[in-house]
Amino acid sequence: MLEANLSWVRMAVFFGGLIFFLLVELVIPYRRPSISKLKRWLINLGLTTFNTVVLRLVFGGAIVATAAYVTKNQMGVLNMVAMPYWLKLLITVAFMDLMLYVWHLLNHEMPFLWRFHRVHHTDKNMDVSTATRFHLGELSISACIKIGLVFFLGADLLGVTIFETALVLSAQFHHSSLKVPWWFERIFWVLFVPPSMHRIHHSVKIRERDSNYGTIFSLWDRVLGTMVSRVEQNKIIIGVGGHFDQKKLGLQRLLVMPFAKPVR
Repeated sequence: MLEANLSWVRMAVFFGGLIFFLLVELVIPYRRPSISKLKRWLINLGLTTFNTVVLRLVFGGAIVATAAYVTKNQMGVLNMVAMPYWLKLLITVAFMDLMLYVWHLLNHEMPFLWRFHRVHHTDKNMDVSTATRFHLGELSISACIKIGLVFFLGADLLGVTIFETALVLSAQFHHSSLKVPWWFERIFWVLFVPPSMHRIHHSVKIRERDSNYGTIFSLWDRVLGTMVSRVEQNKIIIGVGGHFDQKKLGLQRLLVMPFAKPVR
């Protein structure tokens, strides 16, 4: 029963965040779209729908089931040491986000993984829908890694749900095309990832793109030397070199892109 309730919570957060940030984008956009927002949304959400259906069929509730299993059997690193429950939740979120940082970095550094991840970066405009634009191959590999991490860590269901919820909202926020006050972004940037930080990551310039890998916390980029901040935001061009023709970025093209000639 708890698993079903938390599943509904995650779904409500996803759609709630998507609608909220879309409405705010329409009212106070950071940048006017250079191509049809409706067409991009149909492509991005079409890809999301396809991914969701396939992942449900292949993985079902595997991540949730793993969390429930390790908790019931007291398995994993966190169950080897006595600690307050709040600390266990905090470690779960921090550790999972650090591993996501490493995974994100590898998606840029390893040519095979970049083939899949470039689907995300070929979006020529960046808004909240970009947070859903991922290839099924990348999400499938990521799901397998998450299952392994939950098993290793011994993360319980609530900890995994908090992480997944924070992950969704963070990704939706920092992909959003929102006009956020600069003073707020500077404060937020101390610990978390604001839109200006992630906008640099979506730059067409490889030096800028291969930076700012954090999703929830900006701490990993700061400590591990992958943070780039001194970039003129209004001069950032979003996208990937060699993928500027919007006619070649439709849903079918995105699905086969990892198997086409790579563009660095």
